[in-house]
Amino acid sequence: MEDKPTNVKEFEEIARRNLPKMYYDFFRGGAEDEYTLRENVMAFQRIKIQPRVLVGATSIDMATSLLGYHLSAPILVAPTSGHKLAHIEGEVATARGAAACNTIMVLSFSSSCSLEEVASSCNAIRFFQLYVYKRRDISAKLVQRAESSGFKAIVVTVDTPRLGRRESDIKNKMIPPQSANLDGLLSFEVDENKGGSRLEAFASQTLDPSLSWKDIGWIKSITKLPILVKGIVNGEDARKAIEVGASGIIVSNHGGRQLDYAPATISILEEVVQAVSGAVPVLIDGGVRRGTDVFKAIALGAKAVMVGRPIIYGLAAKGEKGVIEVIQMLKNELELTMALAGCPSVKDITRNHVRTPEDGIRSLM
Repeated sequence: MEDKPTNVKEFEEIARRNLPKMYYDFFRGGAEDEYTLRENVMAFQRIKIQPRVLVGATSIDMATSLLGYHLSAPILVAPTSGHKLAHIEGEVATARGAAACNTIMVLSFSSSCSLEEVASSCNAIRFFQLYVYKRRDISAKLVQRAESSGFKAIVVTVDTPRLGRRESDIKNKMIPPQSANLDGLLSFEVDENKGGSRLEAFASQTLDPSLSWKDIGWIKSITKLPILVKGIVNGEDARKAIEVGASGIIVSNHGGRQLDYAPATISILEEVVQAVSGAVPVLIDGGVRRGTDVFKAIALGAKAVMVGRPIIYGLAAKGEKGVIEVIQMLKNELELTMALAGCPSVKDITRNHVRTPEDGIRSLM
């Protein structure tokens, strides 16, 4: 009998049963004590929704746009690596699922299908995630390939000068997922005598810890595509990103996989939005598991949310069909939340529709 999840969270259990323990732990796990991993989800749960009534919402319009591109709802597919570890069709299945839902997929630099394969798999708007390597020519080649393959933006991940300590990967002796995008560009051989996981060793040998703000300017100089900076968790860095020419900000703590005890992304979103002051769109990832979470993020100023692990769980459970079901579940829940909260369209979702723990503290002062 086929599993029929009733919500996004139930896909995780199906994925756990379907995947080898090493791969499930790789997708699920976070850094060290996994405090930030848990807090990303729990911080959403502490935010309350304040509905308005009698607004005459006979229809609900979830559509929005990002950098001029139309989205059926403010929900994107976040960059995550190694989709072939979850399903034989890998990122091609994920891309098709995202396209079927009329949303944008951000393809990971470490995808197990090449960016050219994904680009040719279906007709859709896609962004490409970039890490900056010690060998800058490799990063430049990836940007050029993404641009020539029709990707519409570059998402630069900036929170990984070193890989976070992911203890489940260390225990499992996790082998780095082979990135099709790096074939012929980088060796996947690693020095296993340095301790940690092989994934950590590979990152240490290849990623550039000297990455700084001036390098965003370098990336801008080699492409005409807009640059979004992913990994911002405070207002000051958000302002700096705008100063160096970023076209968008993604509030992200790497899904709790880098610095443990970093703040939950939803708890820092409003600070970043206020710092940006409308200059560029602000997105958020980390902890989104319900349509109510999407609603809360929009109310606190996000243009859209990005969803990572649930997409992987859907892929592991049912392939392309699972990706579609996960996105559609979130969309259905968002539509219902908007109807019950009295918001006929996304633009009607305002700060007055949510109450955060900080609001309660301020009311006592």
